[in-house]
Amino acid sequence: MAVLAGVLAVAAPLSAQQRDAINPFAVELLEAHNDAREDVGVPPLAWSSRLAQEAHDWAQHLARQGRMVHAERSLRNGSGENLWMGHAGYYSAGTMVDGFIAERRHFRNGTFPQVSTTGDWRDVGHYTQVIWRDTRELGCAVARGETYDFLVCRYFPAGNVYNRRAY
Repeated sequence: MAVLAGVLAVAAPLSAQQRDAINPFAVELLEAHNDAREDVGVPPLAWSSRLAQEAHDWAQHLARQGRMVHAERSLRNGSGENLWMGHAGYYSAGTMVDGFIAERRHFRNGTFPQVSTTGDWRDVGHYTQVIWRDTRELGCAVARGETYDFLVCRYFPAGNVYNRRAY
């Protein structure tokens, strides 16, 4: 299990000192998110140790359960959540986040939930959370279960808000 924690006061680009504040896996997660955000012209995210701790707690829960289930909104303190799972030890942070970003192929910039070319916002919901303009902070954690690694990313404030545009 890896716990991704630390505090970044500035979102990006990361200085050497900021890179030292969080572990390399967390840096890769943050940079992958911010690269996707830069592609659509929205401000970068800052790393949040509070969100990382909350993500850690939920990732541990998922690893114990051995299945992926979103935390109830009441347990998320106003944050959004993206989940990913894959066979333990095989995937880089960038590959994990690429799973969220790959949904871009179905995205159309409209008013939520009218944001997918398929007609179902769930086909792009991870991606829209990554690029949601009003989101400012990110914290993620990975926990290893018997077979799978579970990535939990928390976003504050939450995206995917009805009747608002992603960016």
